[in-house]
Amino acid sequence: WYLNCVAQSYAYLFDSRFRRERNPYDPQFRGACDLYNSSLESCLRIAQKEGTFRPGSTLQVSTCNHTLEVSIAARGFQWNAEDFDSFEFVSDYDVEGLQNRYRTFGLGVPLIAIRKNGSAAPDVERYYARGLSFPVTAFLRLQPRELNETNSPPDARHLKAELELYDPLELTDVQVAGRTVPLESDLSTPLAFFLNDPNIQKLDTFGLLRPDKVQKIAGLYMVQPYQPGKIPVLMVHGLWSSPMTWMEALNDLRSDPVLREKYQFWFYLYPTGKPFWNSAADLREDLRVVHQTFAARDPGHRMNDMVLVGHSMGGLISRLITYESGDQYWNSVSRTPLAQVNAAPEVKQEIQRVFFFHPDPSVSRVITIASPHRGSEYANSFTRWLGRQLISIPKMTVNTTKQLLELNPGAFRLDESDVVTTSLDSLSPNSRILQTMIQTPQSPNVKYHNVVGITKTDVPLEENTDGIVKYASAHLTDVESEIVVEADHSQAHRHPATIREIRRILLKHLEETHRQRFPVMPAHHQTSATVSRTAITRQTAEFQPPPFAPPPAPA
Repeated sequence: WYLNCVAQSYAYLFDSRFRRERNPYDPQFRGACDLYNSSLESCLRIAQKEGTFRPGSTLQVSTCNHTLEVSIAARGFQWNAEDFDSFEFVSDYDVEGLQNRYRTFGLGVPLIAIRKNGSAAPDVERYYARGLSFPVTAFLRLQPRELNETNSPPDARHLKAELELYDPLELTDVQVAGRTVPLESDLSTPLAFFLNDPNIQKLDTFGLLRPDKVQKIAGLYMVQPYQPGKIPVLMVHGLWSSPMTWMEALNDLRSDPVLREKYQFWFYLYPTGKPFWNSAADLREDLRVVHQTFAARDPGHRMNDMVLVGHSMGGLISRLITYESGDQYWNSVSRTPLAQVNAAPEVKQEIQRVFFFHPDPSVSRVITIASPHRGSEYANSFTRWLGRQLISIPKMTVNTTKQLLELNPGAFRLDESDVVTTSLDSLSPNSRILQTMIQTPQSPNVKYHNVVGITKTDVPLEENTDGIVKYASAHLTDVESEIVVEADHSQAHRHPATIREIRRILLKHLEETHRQRFPVMPAHHQTSATVSRTAITRQTAEFQPPPFAPPPAPA
């Protein structure tokens, strides 16, 4: 019965016999669209109970008049057929935890596809979280005239159709009977479905208190397969957090069709209980590995146009990997050249990895949000002591540090009580590394932007704070742009004005990288380029989703 409803509504919408009767402004036309969608969803629910409908498989459906052979094909996906494990129906879920829900209206059934764990090669599988879900729109393509032929002989009633599974992140419409038809889609519900995993929700606390546990799964994560030709935007979370903190921003940024077309969004998970410079060293290594993995698939070298977006401590990590260390970072904590330090070779190798580094060549722009560039007074003696009691640092790390001090008396500019062992220690205003960072020249090949959060509107900026980081610590002068948003520390990166600013910067980045790749030389003279700076302004307006062009009216 449901399949007959799909067939009859499909015939009304697309069969040339009904061209004159069709009127997209007629409630009957809209009713036919609703009938097609609801009946197709009911058909898919029945098919799901009897098995599944993965790409590459075939379903056989019988009606009172026909036997319909339905082949299933994926359209527009970077995912392979074996990546599809199971499906959920968007209509079964209400979205919570995301401020905005992004949907388009048309034909088709929005679905949530759950990825099959372990379906990719090991060097690629590492970039996908377990239980990852992504949006799908199902569309059934029929031959309505054949379905209406009930007087044909039995052998002619074995008909074929195709269930097309579309990636709504890549394809927003479909061609049917020579016309462009918009697809019904939902980009937000699959994201919320993924966020609802209780194991994911524990990552922030484990990352702070048990950094050794999270270290095993730390690294870069993608929500889609690597996409050649798209610029990576790598989002780095802050203290006591995880990549899930970026889902509000991802939901809003992916709603922009231009950003969807030109960018791919990556996330960095790291144990936030460690000093941030250790995590920066880990990120450098992870970026090197991701280059090795996907370099052959990046002929346009778009990975070298990467944008880093860091919140809180993640902003410090993002800036640090764009700096040239020289020997100043090592000299800030040691009076002795590394070659003269008495330590095991593996200890020296780790010191070399953390304190001596070059700018990562793939990063061309950095956005920092509510970052304690000069430290936070909340990282005081009490909170640092408490952190050492609560944060479980691997015993080997503690013993190695203690042994290093004992074997090299007088070599370091700190005693055992001043040793940095946790992230809270590293964020102290007295941190030697932070003091060195603020004096380090920025890379001339990187553009920097900054966002500062404040909570008080009735006091001067210089006396303001986001509740954790003072304005004086978060403010930067040597940046392309800086805005101030009225948001506390935990919400600054989710604030609509911040997301709007990220979108503005990403669009600007597209323009500038395009000019660099395809420079236009004046015929008679060349004017010098100038860098404009965005004024420091308070941003309070709500986020406005980008406009979608209205779908074309069916013929």
